[in-house]
Amino acid sequence: MHVENPDAEGSTAWGWVSYVLHLVVALGAVLPGAQASVGLLLVALVIDLISRRQALGQWQATHCQWRIRTVLWAGLFYLLTAPLWLFFLLPGMIAWGLVSLWFLYRIVLGMVRMNRQQPMEWPDVG
Repeated sequence: MHVENPDAEGSTAWGWVSYVLHLVVALGAVLPGAQASVGLLLVALVIDLISRRQALGQWQATHCQWRIRTVLWAGLFYLLTAPLWLFFLLPGMIAWGLVSLWFLYRIVLGMVRMNRQQPMEWPDVG
């Protein structure tokens, strides 16, 4: 019988809470008219920043880092493509749609690997 330590169980539980919050935001970004609050994303980011220390040395820590990097990269991509909205509506919509799909892909991929209790390691994941 496999028994995880309490820290690992807590890291997994908080990881799922974070993934669900990220998923709600990601779906809101992809589905028209279903915008989720940026506040949910900030709550998830704070959960990841705090639980990253608790998960140190465990496979769950790779998921915290994965979600943090996903949010930071998506934020950068949204920022870089924001001027397209000012000058060209359609390119802005397309760019933000692609960033939103990329964000959703990364969250779903992380959830699949978390469900399998697999770390987010390179080059296993893209």
